[in-house]
Amino acid sequence: PLWCDKVLLRASRRVEIAYFSHSQITRLYSRFHSLDKGENGALSREDFQRIPELAINPLGDRIINAFFPEGEDQVNFRGFMRTLAHFRPVEDNEKSKGHDASEPLNSRNNKLLFAFRLYDLDRDDKISRDELLQVLEKVDVEQKMSIRFLH
Repeated sequence: PLWCDKVLLRASRRVEIAYFSHSQITRLYSRFHSLDKGENGALSREDFQRIPELAINPLGDRIINAFFPEGEDQVNFRGFMRTLAHFRPVEDNEKSKGHDASEPLNSRNNKLLFAFRLYDLDRDDKISRDELLQVLEKVDVEQKMSIRFLH
């Protein structure tokens, strides 16, 4: 529909075009729209919780929270794309440079900061022992990460 094209055009004119091709943006918008059960142009935490892979992932809640800025309970398409840009391969950085030549969201440094924030639950810029233990309690380390040297 026409409104869909306008949303895609607006989104692709932003920084995110540097991270995704037009066909990728189209596929992401289709996925975003299929997840938007409220049909209001935004996703809630509940929309993400319906994704089976996130529902069974021990870090699913933290991944879902990464999509929502502090104090927000919904994410629009632009925010959805911005968070997903962190998952792009590092090799894509040459085309990922933004207009202001800032470090791309999928740089090694930004990926590391993104991963760190998944574990820093209280956002104090430290991962406490308790925060780390909360994660480890949910993860079957040997099965999920193939770390056999713990035995």
